[in-house]
Amino acid sequence: MIQTLPAVLPGALVDTHGIDLTPPSSQTSHSPRWRTSVDDVTVAPCGDVYTLTTALRNTWGVADDEPDPGVANFRYRIITRHSADGEVLASALCPSDDDGSASAVADGDDMTFCVLPDGTLSVNAHRDRTTLIAPDLSRVLATYASTEDRTAGNGFAGSISVTPSGRLLCTAAEYGVWGYGSRIANIVGLADGALTPDNRPLIEAISSLDPAPARHGDDDLTAQVRYQGSPVGREHRPRPALTELVAGADRLSGWHDSRLGRPVPLADDLFVVPVFAKIYRGGNLGQPFVFALVNDKGEMTGRLQGLDPRTESPFTGFCFTLAGDPYRGRAFHLNRYGMYAWDRSGALRARLDTAAKTFKPLTPFTLAGCAPDGDLLLFHRKQHLILRVPAPDDLADLPTVMEDALRTYAKQRTALKKAWAPVDWHWVHASVPVGRL
Repeated sequence: MIQTLPAVLPGALVDTHGIDLTPPSSQTSHSPRWRTSVDDVTVAPCGDVYTLTTALRNTWGVADDEPDPGVANFRYRIITRHSADGEVLASALCPSDDDGSASAVADGDDMTFCVLPDGTLSVNAHRDRTTLIAPDLSRVLATYASTEDRTAGNGFAGSISVTPSGRLLCTAAEYGVWGYGSRIANIVGLADGALTPDNRPLIEAISSLDPAPARHGDDDLTAQVRYQGSPVGREHRPRPALTELVAGADRLSGWHDSRLGRPVPLADDLFVVPVFAKIYRGGNLGQPFVFALVNDKGEMTGRLQGLDPRTESPFTGFCFTLAGDPYRGRAFHLNRYGMYAWDRSGALRARLDTAAKTFKPLTPFTLAGCAPDGDLLLFHRKQHLILRVPAPDDLADLPTVMEDALRTYAKQRTALKKAWAPVDWHWVHASVPVGRL
């Protein structure tokens, strides 16, 4: 069933902070600058849909200790839970204040989340910050967060994806990647034990990005991440690194300053690991990237084929997300040029060109991932709506399915506008239960 859901903004938050929902063009030059954006979408095996959004206000000249919430700057992560049929069940606010009222949810860059096999919600961010939250959003169960920039501390993973049997496909950071004096995502690994408030399973490293992070000492060994029985660090890591395996694809920079995307599973023992070359300020069209197929032994068995690095570049708009359907062995990608689908061999099976009138409405969408049943999860960056699309069994039927989904989205969006009366595409729910984590 094609489904359109709003990324909810709690009415209590709007009222407390006196948020002006009108478009920036209708505000004065002295109006507070505020925005909201969708970060990620995930679906639980029970069918509940969770959205992760950010809302922030940053007004020039307002002091950090401004006591009036109607004037003060703020930043929240908002987690909203919908039932399988679209009912808004609850929202949780995760403030990032520095005044002692900060959330127990560990904040960080590139925040994503997933639902663990036991139904627990895992919110993850770089650098290796993991927070476990009760499925009903009532409380934080555990927080695993590094406290220092150089050492791993009590962190767990920067991103997590779940395979059909419950294995956790993770990324982990290391100090000194490409010579930087901070911890950067560098390791892809698997955790086979349960992640609970009482247990952090060891992550077995299967692949790495930078083969030789700089200036490692004893404190830089990543105890939570193991390779062949010992903590990862110094020269002890999976080799050859991905950047060594694909070095011929970027002879100019040798993949220096490249970065890992979020890996996704195609099966219990096969994964897509995205690697993107260095990002420049002056333009990145044509920069190399690799969607590597890696098995659970760390072997690169191939890559997703068929994308032109210039005319279909994910660097345009920085569309770096892949979605994996591990139950049917498919991978999906959406960027400004089109939507693409591959089988587990890496063969491109479908291409939807956004230059065509039929699929041009896909351009403002971002692909978030796949639901456990294989449904595609997308969100509209401006209209703050979630689109759930049942992916066909035969990928050759994807163009027909997406054409129908986009028509249905337009109809469902119209119905939601009548029911919700959004202002500048902000979907305010006045009566949703709101907690604070």
